[in-house]
Amino acid sequence: MAAGNVFAGTSGWAYPSWKPEFYPKGVPARRFLVHYASRLNSVEVNYTFRKLPTAVQLQGWLAAVPADFKFSFKAPETVTHRKRLRACDESVEAFVKALEPVRTAGRLGLLLFQLPPNFKADHGRLQALLQQPCLQGERVSFEFRNQSWFSEQTYAVLSSSSAALCIAESDDLKTPPVHTAEVFTSFRLRMAGGYGAAAVAKHARTLRALAAAGRDVYVYYKHEDEPAGPLAAEALLQALRPKKRSRA
Repeated sequence: MAAGNVFAGTSGWAYPSWKPEFYPKGVPARRFLVHYASRLNSVEVNYTFRKLPTAVQLQGWLAAVPADFKFSFKAPETVTHRKRLRACDESVEAFVKALEPVRTAGRLGLLLFQLPPNFKADHGRLQALLQQPCLQGERVSFEFRNQSWFSEQTYAVLSSSSAALCIAESDDLKTPPVHTAEVFTSFRLRMAGGYGAAAVAKHARTLRALAAAGRDVYVYYKHEDEPAGPLAAEALLQALRPKKRSRA
């Protein structure tokens, strides 16, 4: 079995406050993504939560990153927060269709559906969404923020569609480490105060084992005014690189 890949980054990249610890002082905003992609290999785009990107925007983003870089996208709030997975076929289809340039370029990572904290488990709605034709073959991940979703029934619905339970952690809630998709998994790491060297080393051990088992792993650290997130993601990728053997 071939080993999987680890894709690590943050939720966004357009943060001038990351200077100078992450972005060098002289790098202009239009070059942020270029620099980001020279150090990290994935990003979670939250822009799509509010508005779908144009083809021109996507082509600009694609031109700024190397061929092995992956973009993950958050599903629109219309789907997750307003319609709450009900009668949202057209909105989901528009979301998936808008990302076609990224898909064609081979740089599409996850489609993340983040549900609001007051959305209690409704397995019928979840199953109906996952059965939409436009989602077949996509890497779909669900972040549940209500404890009622953490059940064997939820895991079975996700597994039946090869969708991932997003293993998210924050000060308010931690998701059980259940892997429901066959070939990939996803993490969102949101603890206040960021992640120091010991935490990153622990993450590296966990993700290395998952990748060794053949899974692609997507992990996104919290975006904050301070650059703790991108620096943690960079440290994680460095920890996962094979160690060079010294010559005898």
